Amino acid sequence: MVGDAAVGAATPDAGAPPPESVSALAAAAAAIRENVSQVIVGAEEPLQLLLVALLARGHVLLEDVPGTGKTTAARAFARSIGADFHRIQCTPDLMPSDIVGVHYYSQKSGEFEFREGPIMAPIVLVDEVNRATPRTQSALLEAMEERTVTVEGETRVLPDPFLVLATQNPIELEGTFPLPEAQLDRFLLRLRMGYPGESDEVAVLRRFEGESPLDRLEPVVSASELTALSASLPQVHVEDDVARYLVQVVRATREHAAFDLGGSPRASLALFRALRALAAIEGRDYVRPDDVKRLAPAVLSHRLVLSSQTQLRGRTADDLIDEILRELPVPVVDRSSSAAG
Repeated sequence: MVGDAAVGAATPDAGAPPPESVSALAAAAAAIRENVSQVIVGAEEPLQLLLVALLARGHVLLEDVPGTGKTTAARAFARSIGADFHRIQCTPDLMPSDIVGVHYYSQKSGEFEFREGPIMAPIVLVDEVNRATPRTQSALLEAMEERTVTVEGETRVLPDPFLVLATQNPIELEGTFPLPEAQLDRFLLRLRMGYPGESDEVAVLRRFEGESPLDRLEPVVSASELTALSASLPQVHVEDDVARYLVQVVRATREHAAFDLGGSPRASLALFRALRALAAIEGRDYVRPDDVKRLAPAVLSHRLVLSSQTQLRGRTADDLIDEILRELPVPVVDRSSSAAG
C-alpha cells in the first residue's frame, strides 16, 4: 500500500514492473476503452477520463451541446461492464421521488412497497440536470456523496460501482436552474465530448449506416471485477514532491485575485484520487507531475467561482488554471523521469 516518507513507506523501484493488480486494472481499462471505441469515434481523451471517474468512484459533469455522443457513451460503458443503465430526463416538474423512488400501497399484497427510482443503477445518466429545480437537484446530493438514498427514514445502499453522468447544455440557458457550488463539488470531473474531426465523423456515418454497433456490444469486464480491481489504486505511489505540487496548484486558486472562490480540500482529495486512477489505467504504479497538469483543468474548473471582473474580461476558469500551471515550478522527480526514459 502506498505511503509517504513520513510514515516510513519505501518508494518502489522505478524500473520494476507494476504490481499484478495494477497491471490487471490497466488491462481491464484497455479492454473497456477498446470496446467503447467501437461505438464512439475520435474521443480518446474523454473516454479515458470517464474511465478515471469510474475507477476513482467519482461522478462526471458532461457540459456540451446536444448530439455529441454523451448518452451513447454512457450506454456503451454500461454494456462494457455488464451493468444496468438508467436515464433521467430532467424537467422543471421532476420531483425528488421521481429520482430516488417512492412507497406505494400494493392492493395485491395489502402492504406498502417501495418502488425503486432510476437512481438505483450502477450507471445513471442525468440529462440536462440544470433544468431540474433546486429541490430535485438536492435529491442527487446524498446519492452522489454517500452512495445511499433515504426515503421516509429508510436508507438504501446504491450499487457498486455507481457512476452519475450529468449533462447540461452550455448554450440554452432559458428555463434552467444553475447548479449550486455544493452540487458542482460532488462531480469529480467536468468534461466535454467535443465534435469529431472530419475523418472521424465520416467513420461515424459508416458505423451507423446499418445496425447500431451499440446493439452488438458485449461486456468485456464484469462490474464486480472492476470494483475489485479498483481496490488496487492505493498501490499507486505518489511522491511527496508530486503531492506537494498538487496542493500548490489547488492553493494557488484560493490566492488568485481572479477567483471569488478557489479549490477546497475536497478538490485536492478529488485530484489525488483521479491521479492514481489515471496512472493505473496507463499501467503505472506511480504518478507523474505531468498527470497533475493533465487532470487539473477537468477536476478543478467547475469548482471555482470567477470574480465579476474576471467574467467581464471574458476569461474562463480553464484559462486561469493553465496560467497557474505555467507559472508554478514543476518538481523534478527522479522516479518518473527514469521510468519515462
